Amino acid sequence: MLRILERIPAGEPTATLTLPLDQRVRARLRVTLDDGRDAGLFLDRGPILRDGDLLRAEDGSLIRVRAAAEPVSVARTQDGHLLARACYHLGNRHTPLQILPGEVRYPHDPVLDAMLQGLGLEPEYAERPFEPEPGAYGEHGSGHQAGHGHGHHHSH
Repeated sequence: MLRILERIPAGEPTATLTLPLDQRVRARLRVTLDDGRDAGLFLDRGPILRDGDLLRAEDGSLIRVRAAAEPVSVARTQDGHLLARACYHLGNRHTPLQILPGEVRYPHDPVLDAMLQGLGLEPEYAERPFEPEPGAYGEHGSGHQAGHGHGHHHSH
């Protein structure tokens, strides 16, 4: 099994690794490269793997990370105020968001879709790569955790 040990800033990759977000947040993980080889991630904990990141294996090979297409809801509007309201309400529910010009993506959820419909948007189901905003407190994965310490209280 190929051991992938570090993130590097630049280089010419010889392989690719396509992963959904829930696997890109992990530092230790058994994976299969896109060419079928078995590998293991043995990375520093912290920042999530982003589409385009470059990794080096113990044998010196370089691997480019690719974000896998996954189920998301996509809401589009050219109304900046409406988009801001949608992001506010989704963020208030601690939903990971990918914010693009005129568009917001979030993990597909019919309840959240209905909420945005109530605001006047028409979210659509799609299979797209998902790259959520890292957040004002830095990248620390995508799960909501009790006791996460960011300045306000939740009743968990």
